[in-house]
Amino acid sequence: MASAQQLIGLVKSHAEGDEKRFFDLAMQLAASEEQKGHSRLAEQLRQWADAGQQPPKQVATRPTPLAAPRGDLAGFLSASYPTTRLNDLILPAHLEDELAHIVIETRMTERLEEKGLRPRRRLLLAGPPGTGKTLTAEALAGELKFPLFTVLLHGLITKFMGETAQKLRMIFDAVHTTRGIYLFDEIDALAAARGAENDIGEARRILNSFLQFLDENTGPSIVVATTNLPEILDRAVLRRFDLVLPYELPDAGAIEKAMHRRLRGFQTAGVEWRDVARHAEGLSTADVVAAGEDAARRAVLGNSEVIETAAVIASLARRRSLHSIGAGANAEGSPTLHSVQRRGSTRVQTKGRRVGKTSK
Repeated sequence: MASAQQLIGLVKSHAEGDEKRFFDLAMQLAASEEQKGHSRLAEQLRQWADAGQQPPKQVATRPTPLAAPRGDLAGFLSASYPTTRLNDLILPAHLEDELAHIVIETRMTERLEEKGLRPRRRLLLAGPPGTGKTLTAEALAGELKFPLFTVLLHGLITKFMGETAQKLRMIFDAVHTTRGIYLFDEIDALAAARGAENDIGEARRILNSFLQFLDENTGPSIVVATTNLPEILDRAVLRRFDLVLPYELPDAGAIEKAMHRRLRGFQTAGVEWRDVARHAEGLSTADVVAAGEDAARRAVLGNSEVIETAAVIASLARRRSLHSIGAGANAEGSPTLHSVQRRGSTRVQTKGRRVGKTSK
């Protein structure tokens, strides 16, 4: 029968999605069984290995759920199985390259470890809302066929002393035992700068616990944190991440690409993309996509497949006007989403107070 090392190698290659190595190991195992006189077993192994090399008759739309938070974890950790891939993202080339390399490093962990190296597993994605940070975590999960575990901060942070740190310990225990992408969305709430005016001892303890856990080897999982306001993060937090990626509002090329992708199946030959890009300036990629969907819906309801420039611009204007709904909130100390987008990484001040969190 197969040796323990052969079985471990076979299961590991399958878990890591290394199809070539899985096939090679299966064929080696078949040859080994053939030499032992187990001809029928060897033939079955070859047949199943060959079948795995053929295109599947039915492609699964999503990975089979293998892990889900249970017990106390279910209150502040949710699991999903995204099908988003890296090529679904609309990002600058340098971000695409870094993310693609993260995937390669994760898949080739064994080769790196043979040389005393480790893949980068702690990522911080920083930038305005709607620029693709959360979608990036989904794409990494989809690309690696990992579950995506999202940390629910409203269930994690409590008013009771020591309870939040205890919950953090449970999350990082799961990081070590259940492989996946662990997403801390809008980490500002957890890791704002120590010494802030509204800082208290318990907040410092929570941050110190987070830093301590982040210092540990997170393998085999990847920890992804996002922030809309990187300037308020404690510098010690930034140093703990292996990679910090800056996300920005889309340029004219990205706006056109996002619109083209969302309006696929419609006639867009007459669209003046320069005018569209000019009217979309200052909006996020999510806003641009939403405006494209709005224009598409109106075309369908009007029994047309033609998208006109004026219709797209009107949809962009409607999308922009939605941000003005929260303008009145400024009187109460909260910035509008549009103000955050326009100012980019500039710290937002209202009535002399720092705003530490925005809607995403």
